[in-house]
Amino acid sequence: MTDDDLEVPRRRMHIVQLLPNLISILALCAGLTAIRMAVEGRFGFAVGLIGLAAALDGIDGRLARMLKSESAIGAELDSLCDLVNFGVTPALVLYYWGLRADTSLGWIAVLIFAVCCMLRLARFNVGNRVAEGVEKPKGFVGVPSPAGAMLALAPIYLANAFGPALNPPAWVVALWMVFVGALMISRMPTPSFKGVRIYAENARFILVGSVALIAALLTYPWVTLLLLDLVYLVGILVVWRKSARSLRSVV
Repeated sequence: MTDDDLEVPRRRMHIVQLLPNLISILALCAGLTAIRMAVEGRFGFAVGLIGLAAALDGIDGRLARMLKSESAIGAELDSLCDLVNFGVTPALVLYYWGLRADTSLGWIAVLIFAVCCMLRLARFNVGNRVAEGVEKPKGFVGVPSPAGAMLALAPIYLANAFGPALNPPAWVVALWMVFVGALMISRMPTPSFKGVRIYAENARFILVGSVALIAALLTYPWVTLLLLDLVYLVGILVVWRKSARSLRSVV
């Protein structure tokens, strides 16, 4: 047997199939740049870049499935990028924005939030590796990391939407970060749009609503982001109440 016999056969792939991984890398670059913007005091740009990273995160997985380019490396790359973009970056942005007045308490909140995000991602990755024939849960357990990042940034939305009068003190920001971190690692069922189905004749309303939402984000970004956070929190309560009611009915 020669060395040639031991060569692993080379697999060809279309260059378009690299797009999902490229999008994950672009999301990582957006998250890292958001940290730089926070260091420079440009917090509006920092929040926008985290939002861009969240949008790209919602695209790469779906694009990989469409292009049939899913791989173990791609899944790990996506998870590592999520930890930076939605665990480390928002925590540091909040630290530079409003936690340096109380450095000890603020840094503790940063560490707790980042660790909670890491644990949330680890649990999600393990949950995705279910055996064949086992049905995956339709919704999320705990707040997903992109949603957690956007929730954690709510104090910045509040301060920019209503001015310095509603600028929360450092200890409130720290407690809010810890609360959001607890939501990420909780066992609470949370909303998911993956299983949502609509009638074809209603698609036009969804499209018009999406255009209105984008226009609102561009025109009134802080108020719109704050309202989206509130709607999401209400959604968590609704899903949780339905889940608790169904458990009581079973018992």
